[in-house]
Amino acid sequence: MQQIFNFLIRNKNSILFLILFVVSVFLTIQNHAFHKSRFISSANIVTGGVYSWSNNINTYLHLDEYNERLLEENNKLRNIISNIHDSISVEKQLDSTSFEGDYLFRTARVINNNFSKVDNYLTLNRGKKSGIEQEFGVITSQGIVGIVDRVNENYSRVISILNSRSRINAQLNNTNHFGSLVWDGKDPNIVQLIDVPRQAPLQKGDTIITGGRSLIYPKGLPIGSIQDFTLDQTQSYYTINIKLFNDMTNIGYVYVIENVNKEEIEKLQETNEQ
Repeated sequence: MQQIFNFLIRNKNSILFLILFVVSVFLTIQNHAFHKSRFISSANIVTGGVYSWSNNINTYLHLDEYNERLLEENNKLRNIISNIHDSISVEKQLDSTSFEGDYLFRTARVINNNFSKVDNYLTLNRGKKSGIEQEFGVITSQGIVGIVDRVNENYSRVISILNSRSRINAQLNNTNHFGSLVWDGKDPNIVQLIDVPRQAPLQKGDTIITGGRSLIYPKGLPIGSIQDFTLDQTQSYYTINIKLFNDMTNIGYVYVIENVNKEEIEKLQETNEQ
């Protein structure tokens, strides 16, 4: 304690100067609008830097978790790609006129993710410069995420599967019965598969996958498992509640899928419709 008093006595002039300086700066800021605005602006810059620094530390602390997840996704993605090419090879052997698309996969990071609204979106840190375009599919190793609907040079927006506008072709893994995947806006862990004919054999726990009948997703990507199901009033079609494999509230890194042959297939389909 005596050392503290000795320090204060030895440095009393410097301490008094600092106190008077702080008081004078405070009074200047309080009584002059220009100085006050400049101070607030500087404070905001410092605060933004602190938030950025804090976010970088948080990201660094979770690097092991992110890396482990990425390794798992890379491994599963390789298996998916392998299965796709195997499927293409078999179908070409069975039918030389069959036409399947090849797919390119690009990585991206989710910088914004909504899941509490009726119409939810994600924002990715990749855009036109990275080859991202509208109507590209977005997935993780656990399942589908959504479809790109807006793109600028450096960023892209994704319509989440948790969106009232989202309709994705999906089917039962055990049969070729298919329907449309939608969301009722209630539980972010549960989506609905509608328009599935009553002839389809359903069991709780059955896996639902992408149907491959659109030009966005290849067939066989995981979506979720059947939680329960009901027949509609006409007793013709099922509405199936699907528990998602993806945790849509915790999406960090994704893969963006491009169907390389999409434009060529669309031109062919337009010709057939004429």
